[in-house]
Amino acid sequence: MFAYLEGELRYKSPSLLHLDVNGVGYELAITLQTYTKIQHLERARLLVHLQIREDAWVLYGFADEAERSTFRSLLGISGIGAGTARIVLSSLTPAELEQAVASDNATLLQAVKGIGAKTAQRIVLELKGKLQSEQSPQTTGKLPMHNTKEEDAFIALMNLGISRSAAAEAIRKAGEWPSVEQLIKAALKVL
Repeated sequence: MFAYLEGELRYKSPSLLHLDVNGVGYELAITLQTYTKIQHLERARLLVHLQIREDAWVLYGFADEAERSTFRSLLGISGIGAGTARIVLSSLTPAELEQAVASDNATLLQAVKGIGAKTAQRIVLELKGKLQSEQSPQTTGKLPMHNTKEEDAFIALMNLGISRSAAAEAIRKAGEWPSVEQLIKAALKVL
């Protein structure tokens, strides 16, 4: 529903901020990583994730796409809620989490408050091959992210529920097309 919000930072704390967007104040739950990046700013553009629950609508704000993407990947794991995902991303950067998952380092995840041995193993198992940060171009399924037709098609395929690696591979196999729509159709045929 929301991709990002940009405005004046009216209130900042390590876990919460108020963002004034043209006179409308949005409360965003944030991670310590995001707070570190925006704590000295007066204005900011934050990528957002909206979580709708029975009792509340909660907006989560992120300083960059790597953090938001990792947050969403964590939410996809059974037993991991938004609170736990925020704690993980407050303790580890997306690149550190990706490295821990790639090297099967569940011990590093257990050092995060509230993460036990079983949960750490589940995170490693379920995120294996799914996390891709800007710092690791050698990761399989990585596409260049420069607002290209390929990126737009990649995002569209992921929004259709296709896994990150399958979407990247389908776009590679589809080849060159003059428009995003044609590339998406060709990639869907490859799948």
